Amino acid sequence: MNFWKSQSTPLKMRILKSCIFPVATYGCETWTLTKKDVDKIDAFEVKCYRKILRIPWTARRTNENILQELGIKESQLLKNIKQLKLKYFGHVVRHNNLEKLCLEGAVEGRRGRGRPRRRWTQDISDWLGFSVREASILAQDRDGFRSAVWEATSYKDPP
Repeated sequence: MNFWKSQSTPLKMRILKSCIFPVATYGCETWTLTKKDVDKIDAFEVKCYRKILRIPWTARRTNENILQELGIKESQLLKNIKQLKLKYFGHVVRHNNLEKLCLEGAVEGRRGRGRPRRRWTQDISDWLGFSVREASILAQDRDGFRSAVWEATSYKDPP
């Protein structure tokens, strides 16, 4: 049976969240997210939802309308990426290993001309609202860091 052509939206959503999204976000812990990347992730997620609801891209329906029809308040894919990346950061800074050395290390010499590229740690400090040093100190306390990650990735109603 081809379940993509069936009428069962909950079944399609479960398959999307358990099979499609994990493949699409494989290795996302190491990504440095720019605004362009975030827009592409959001577009992919809404495209998947449109496929589930069988709404063609030519139909003039807003993304908010589609999310509202499915009962979704925010981007689940981006939220999951943020959670995975923040959890990985906590894991790395709690252990003394090569990843921590690379994360905290500095390259000697002069940097190239132009605007500096966005760093992996900038996402961490932007999402948590702390500096990387403060976040690494907070990560030593697992429960405190877990609640900070939950707070950073939880849905907040717009004002």
